[in-house]
Amino acid sequence: MIRVLLADDQALVRTGFRMIVENAPDMEVVGEAGDGAEAAAMAAETGPDIVLMDVRMPDVDGVEATRRICAGGAGHARIVILTTFDLDEYVYAALHAGASGFLLKDTLAADLLSAVRVVVRGDAVVAPSVTRRLIDRYAGTLPERPAPTAAGLRALTDREREVLALIARGLSNTEIGARIHVTEGTVKTHVSRILSKLHLRDRVQAVVYAYESGLARSGR
Repeated sequence: MIRVLLADDQALVRTGFRMIVENAPDMEVVGEAGDGAEAAAMAAETGPDIVLMDVRMPDVDGVEATRRICAGGAGHARIVILTTFDLDEYVYAALHAGASGFLLKDTLAADLLSAVRVVVRGDAVVAPSVTRRLIDRYAGTLPERPAPTAAGLRALTDREREVLALIARGLSNTEIGARIHVTEGTVKTHVSRILSKLHLRDRVQAVVYAYESGLARSGR
């Protein structure tokens, strides 16, 4: 069973997500939290596979809660940020803090369940094109962070750097394959090697890395 923790300051929203999750034969809700502090504490206590995290909550918001959970105490828990707007200024910060992606709160039930399963498998649920729009809009407004070392990019082959740049531009594996004239399976192999060499968790972190390393530029 996929163990899901719900974190949202609105009880009605949590009830709706609980009904969706518990109707899935392979999932169960292990807890509900009304704010970020409670979410981080419950994640450490219950050890969920997935935390569906509202980004805007009182006191401790979803970004800080994500940071706390990913920093330790919650094992293998992965975070999916839930937001009302697809270009929320907090979402990029949450991805940087360790979230595995984000969904809109009006996502169809079937798509929500599918996204949970995708994240459990170790992938991201953010469409690459949406991720690019998000970073394009907000990367310049965030506090300066140390750029990844040049050694990281030097560890990649020329082809892998090309694939990473295309990921950051919002291309899917199929589109990348067509662009560089290789099969989708070959692209997946390149992506896997990129994540391994750069010690990244998923495609979302790869996009963030590409922008912060200077391989990709906001607005290009």
